[in-house]
Amino acid sequence: MSGPTLVVLAVGALVASSCAIVGTFLVLRRMALLGDAISHAVLPGIALAFMMTGSRAALPMVVGAGALGVVTVFLVEALHRSRRLKEDASIGVVFPALFAIGVILVSRYTSQVDLDIDCVLYGEIAYAPLDTISAFGRNLGPKALWVTGATLLVDLALVLLLYKELKMTSFDPALAAALGFSPVLVHYALMSAVSVTVVGAFESVGAILVVAMLVVPPAAAYLLVERLSAMIALAVGLGIAATGLGYAFARALDASIAGGIASAAGAIFVAAWIASPRHGVIVRVARNRALARRLDGELLLLHLKDRAAALPLDAVRRRFGWTGKKVGRVVAELESERLVTQDNGGLAITPEGARSLETAGTAPLAHSG
Repeated sequence: MSGPTLVVLAVGALVASSCAIVGTFLVLRRMALLGDAISHAVLPGIALAFMMTGSRAALPMVVGAGALGVVTVFLVEALHRSRRLKEDASIGVVFPALFAIGVILVSRYTSQVDLDIDCVLYGEIAYAPLDTISAFGRNLGPKALWVTGATLLVDLALVLLLYKELKMTSFDPALAAALGFSPVLVHYALMSAVSVTVVGAFESVGAILVVAMLVVPPAAAYLLVERLSAMIALAVGLGIAATGLGYAFARALDASIAGGIASAAGAIFVAAWIASPRHGVIVRVARNRALARRLDGELLLLHLKDRAAALPLDAVRRRFGWTGKKVGRVVAELESERLVTQDNGGLAITPEGARSLETAGTAPLAHSG
């Protein structure tokens, strides 16, 4: 594996890890779209940074973008706390307005300058190995590794220092306030970290990949585990796995690396959605089938309960419109529970079956499925 490949994978893994850490709390707080809002709303910050410094260097651009990211968070929160708009509506109002202001500033004041907005706002991870930094006459390696590594350390420090507070305010802000925590301060600390994470990463890997890593791995982890600590760790692992799988996919098809990684993350989410042990499609289908079998059995028991004579199987088919196969399955399940008995081709309810109907909340076929 070549050096540039290792750099691309390392940058992708660092971005996936930092995004997963803060993205977990965004998913829990139902604010998953905030990362997308920040990635668009920073455009006026980029334009203002150029207008104030006259430089297209990355540092003033990132600082300006970061400042507007924080402003975005503040405006969204201010509108939401006015109690006139919900969180999603606040995001939908703020980021198009700021993005539009950025477009006006760029077209009006920087149209004569080669201000590469696409590079700053929608970077390409494939170019990460080429952009290096130097200090004291020495090449320190790709800048993206230093920026994304520092961002990951900031996010880790925030979660380690404020883990209890973040957990409490994410699940029960009212209880957190009653216990002496400040949900507002914790919220702004988290949103500032999200802003730093987005701005620090999208120059290197692209806004689309940042938004995907903020939401998709944490959402997949949310479907698979119940504990917050496990959710964070699994989200990081899924993000790193998506980086490796997406890179291999992009290389095989000679396609966009960021697109490949985002697609791999989407595929991982679909797999989690299907196979989730509590919320997955497979579990829901099995649960619904078990419930249908249980209701079929209870329906038949109710018809047998007050009968003095056995009910012929042909009468069961005619009465319920069931096929012979379905009648055989329902009867076999009831017999396995000793809830009915067959005598000369007819069905009769047993004392156990009658008691099962009289007991509130009893599920005669709960074992099946």
